[in-house]
Amino acid sequence: MSTSELKFLGEMTPEYKEIFTPEANAFVAELAKAFAPRVGVLLKARKVRQAEIDGGALPDFLPETKAIREGDWSIKGIPSDLLDRRVEITGPVDRKMIINALNANVKVFMADFEDSLAPSWDKVAQGQINMRDAVNGTITFDDPIKGKHYEVKDDSVVLICRARGLHLPEKNITIDGQKVPGAIVDFGYYFFHNYKALLAKGSGPYFYVPKLQSHKEARWWADLMDKAEDLVGIERGTVKATVLIETLPAVFEMDEILHEFRDHIVALNCGRWDYIFSYIKTLKNFPDRVLPDRQAVTMNKPFLSAYSRLLIKTCHKRGALAMGGMAAFIPSKDPEENAAVLKRVIGDKTLEAQNGHDGTWVAHPGLADTAMAVLDEYIGEGNANQMSVSRADDAEVTAAELLEPCEGERTEEGMRANIRIAVQYLEAWIQGNGCVPIYGLMEDAATAEISRSSIWQWIHHGKDLSNGKKITVELFREFMNEEMDTIKGEVGEERFNAGRFDEAAKIMDRFTTSEELVDFLTVPAYEYL
Repeated sequence: MSTSELKFLGEMTPEYKEIFTPEANAFVAELAKAFAPRVGVLLKARKVRQAEIDGGALPDFLPETKAIREGDWSIKGIPSDLLDRRVEITGPVDRKMIINALNANVKVFMADFEDSLAPSWDKVAQGQINMRDAVNGTITFDDPIKGKHYEVKDDSVVLICRARGLHLPEKNITIDGQKVPGAIVDFGYYFFHNYKALLAKGSGPYFYVPKLQSHKEARWWADLMDKAEDLVGIERGTVKATVLIETLPAVFEMDEILHEFRDHIVALNCGRWDYIFSYIKTLKNFPDRVLPDRQAVTMNKPFLSAYSRLLIKTCHKRGALAMGGMAAFIPSKDPEENAAVLKRVIGDKTLEAQNGHDGTWVAHPGLADTAMAVLDEYIGEGNANQMSVSRADDAEVTAAELLEPCEGERTEEGMRANIRIAVQYLEAWIQGNGCVPIYGLMEDAATAEISRSSIWQWIHHGKDLSNGKKITVELFREFMNEEMDTIKGEVGEERFNAGRFDEAAKIMDRFTTSEELVDFLTVPAYEYL
């Protein structure tokens, strides 16, 4: 094992010591020593690529990997408990959330250390405890406020862990004076503590991999998984990964990502919210590719439809599953409103199922039955997925289609809604809550990213609103002041004054009016946790 040791800056309670054991720490230190230095190189490569795009070179399929795209190969295979993933629920690694998710009418729960978790030290450490207890079947929760007891009814739902992306460090754990990448922390401790128990019950250490931008980043993850398997002496390909295609550069490298990851990968997923954010961020210098109101950017828009269809065709050709995106709606207590919510969910999931997706995401257990009914109808009895939908007869999806500008209006109402959503989300995030219900939607970091980057883009290119007002820093600040009063009215003066809304507004202002578009809001906001 490595001579370098991890140093912990966060409080080490007796409970946390059950996770951060000498053996687990030595294992994670070994991974960090081998893989942390490569992260900096990969992040630098992102900047180089982005500079080329900023200079006018639109993203395209890579000429140097044409042989992989045209080659006849497939992934290693899919374990039996991952063949049917028609409905997945996602949420943070919160104890009550995990229990509710495992009790929902779904096939998979993606427990999230990333976009729906504000990664304070306690949330990260407690998250690992919660995951261990979930795997061992011992997870329970007693709600002191409601006086309610929670426990898992059965353990048929498959657990998948989403680790943090490569851009997120873990500031509370260092090695040789450097912060350990959050990806290594989340992956390493979950794998080390749970792989034996998972394998014993016929499952395995399964992960969702977020924010990939290239096949070289896929290679990093594949190497990390190889190393983890070798260190504990288990068979190659035991660790399985589902990769979120949620960045614009990655959509041009899906074959290559599957190829680099072929021992481990089982599926790609349309991470649509982050993908929309990435479209804005990647094409930020192109005035002809400015997106309209976020509410207008739906999956039937040409650039998003092309993305979904290409992902399905690519996955099914290589023997991988093609997962659909998130229904972020929350059921309403008002019967009329709830009927409208369910109608939209059915429309969204029908579009995905018709395209040939093998499964989809919901953010709330109350939507699981609705999504399940749609997927059941298309997958049919006796089938686990829609792998038979090859889309082989489709015309080739071109780079132009994937980059096509999106029609729709930029409205004052949409801009004001963006401000209110982003401020309320940021306020919750810096208080340690990364998954927030706002205006009937379950918001996570991706939504705040769309909200602020969209307004940044409008200001940057001097666009007008549909009512003729020119979008400037001054107009943004005028709206911000007015919307802060609206938020105060909505949440109540007591909650507003007790919260951190002014700080959230300052963060929002800073990253919406900056000269350069900041890559990720969560990196600078992390310092507020």
